Amino acid sequence: MDQIKRGTLQTQTFYERVGGEPTFRRLVHRFYEGVATDPELRAMYPEEDLGPAEERLTLFMIQYWGGPRTYSDERGHPRLRMRHAPFKVDQAAHDAWLRHMRDAVDVLELDAEDETELWEYLVYAARHMINSD
Repeated sequence: MDQIKRGTLQTQTFYERVGGEPTFRRLVHRFYEGVATDPELRAMYPEEDLGPAEERLTLFMIQYWGGPRTYSDERGHPRLRMRHAPFKVDQAAHDAWLRHMRDAVDVLELDAEDETELWEYLVYAARHMINSD
């Protein structure tokens, strides 16, 4: 099964393999629970309610990992760096973002290979968002 899962006969997307929409909703919800109490990150969310930001990230993650393209249908191309440009994203913000995301990933209890794949992307994405010393 693992060879089929990981090899050339793979028929499922990462999104499907890890449980689809419910998994990504759990991931992002847990992440935003951390953001809500983190002064470093909370300042980057101008909305009173984090709900809209949570929904945007959920839809982005679902689409990125092979699920429905609702994010692009509603918001266009992700343009992540451009969307984050108005905010100071420095090393401290990067570290705080990854700290909360690490907690969220751990809660999912994915198999080791899927967890590694997800985590490597998140580390890459966080590093790519840094726009300030």
